[in-house]
Amino acid sequence: MSGKVICAGLGPGDPDLMSLRAARVIGSARHIAYFRKEGRAGQARRIVEGMLHPEAVEYPMEYPVTTELPFDSPEYTDALARFYDDWANRLAALAATEDVVVLCEGDPFFYGSFMHLHSRLQGRVPVEVIPGITGMTGCWHATDTPITWGDDVLTVLMGTLPEEDLVRHMANADALVVMKTGRNLPRVRRALERVGRLDAAWLVERGTMPNQRVARLVDVDASDCPYFAIVLVHGHGRRPELPE
Repeated sequence: MSGKVICAGLGPGDPDLMSLRAARVIGSARHIAYFRKEGRAGQARRIVEGMLHPEAVEYPMEYPVTTELPFDSPEYTDALARFYDDWANRLAALAATEDVVVLCEGDPFFYGSFMHLHSRLQGRVPVEVIPGITGMTGCWHATDTPITWGDDVLTVLMGTLPEEDLVRHMANADALVVMKTGRNLPRVRRALERVGRLDAAWLVERGTMPNQRVARLVDVDASDCPYFAIVLVHGHGRRPELPE
C-alpha cells in the first residue's frame, strides 16, 4: 500500500470559496499538514476549522524564527532550506504508506509555500495539487470594482522588492497588485507616491474573511502595517489606438 502528498488550495479565506474537490479531500483526510508561525494557530488551519475528520492527525509545520535575519541573507536562506528539507522528508515518509494532505492558502502554485516542498518531493512520492482561488482575487472583489478593463495589463509585485524596483514596475503598470506588504508597506506607499498613484491605491486586509477591511491606502495610518493585506490599484480600461 502506498500513498501520495495532496496539496489542497484553500482559496482566499472564506471556506465557502474553497473548491468542492478540496473540501472533499480535506474532510476525508487522516493526515493533515499546514504551515504556521511558532505559537500561532495558522491561517490555513483557521480556514478549515470544523471541516477535519475526527480521526485526522495534524502536523503543524512551524517556520523557523528568522525575524532577526535579513530575508535576503545567506543565513535566512539556509534556515528556510533546512526547514523545507526536513518537512519534505517527513511528508515523503508518511506518503510511503498513506495519503497526506497539505493545506495552502490561495492557490498553491501562486507564490505558495508548498512550491518549496513540491520541488523537493519530485521523484520520491506521487504529488497532486488542487488549485484554489488566489488571495488577490478575493481582495479585488472586495473593492467591488473590476481590477482590469479593456487591454489593461496586470502587474503583480512583491512588497519585499527594493524601492527602486517597485517604482520602475509601478510606473509602467496599468492595474497593480502588491503582495507581501506587512512591514514592507511604508516602502510600497513611498513608491506609489513617487509614481503618482497613491491616491488610487486600496488596502484590503483579510479579504473575504469575517474581519475583512477595505480602505483607501492614503487614509490608512502610516504606522498601520497589517500582515494579511494586499495593495491594489485598479486599471483604467486601456484601449489600443486604432489606425486612422
